[in-house]
Amino acid sequence: MAAHHDHGHTPAAWTGVIIAFIGFLVSGAFMVAASPVGFWVGIGVILLGAVVGGVMHLLGMGKKPEPLVRTSDLAAKDEARVHAGA
Repeated sequence: MAAHHDHGHTPAAWTGVIIAFIGFLVSGAFMVAASPVGFWVGIGVILLGAVVGGVMHLLGMGKKPEPLVRTSDLAAKDEARVHAGA
C-alpha cells in the first residue's frame, strides 16, 4: 500500500521554513561570534517564521483539509487487530 504524503508543499510552509532557516543561520553565526544579543535575535527570527507560517495558513495559503478515506483493506486490518486483542 503506497502512502500519499504531500504535507509542506504550500506557500505558508515554504515561507515559514525559509524565515526559520534564515533565523537559524543568523543565530548560528552570532553564536560563533560570541554575541548573545545576535544569537537571541536569530532565535526571535526562528519564532517569527513559525508565526508567519501559521498566519499564512489561517489566511488560506496552507494545506486544505481533506476528508479521511478508509479503504476496505485498511478497515479489514484494523478489525483483525481489534479481534486479536492488540
